[in-house]
Amino acid sequence: MGGLDDLYQELILDHYRNRRNAGQLDDPTVAVDHNNPLCGDEIHLELRIEGGRLAGVAHSGEGCSISQSSASMMSVALSDRTEDEALDLVEHFRRVMRGDEDADEERLGDAVALEGVAKYPVRVKCALLSWMAAKDAILTRRSEGG
Repeated sequence: MGGLDDLYQELILDHYRNRRNAGQLDDPTVAVDHNNPLCGDEIHLELRIEGGRLAGVAHSGEGCSISQSSASMMSVALSDRTEDEALDLVEHFRRVMRGDEDADEERLGDAVALEGVAKYPVRVKCALLSWMAAKDAILTRRSEGG
C-alpha cells in the first residue's frame, strides 16, 4: 500500500501547490467564510448557482496543506453538480472522514486521496472545512429563497 499512499501524498501536495478554482467569482450567488480557530485554517468560498447547478466554485484562504488541498479538491468535485448532488457528495465526504463509509473514488475524484486523513482525528476538521462551507453556502442560499 506504500505506493498508493505515496501517490495520494503527491496528489494532496499538488492540489496544495496548484489550487484549482482558487480566487473569486465575478458574480457569486452566495459567499461564506469558515474557519477553524483551533488551528487557524480559513476558507472563503463563493458559489455561482444557475438553474439549480453549481456553475462556478471559487475559494481562497490560508491554512495547512490538508485544508487548502481539500478546498481545491472540493471545488473540482462539486463543480457543475446540482445543489442536491453537491449536498449528497458533501455528506458522503463527511462520512468518509468520520470513518463511516469507504470513499467512492468515482464520485470524489482526487478527494479520495484524503481518505487516509480519517486515521488522524485532529486533521479531520482541516479536511472538512471547505466541504462544510459548501454545505453552508447552499443551505444559506436556499434559506434566502434563492
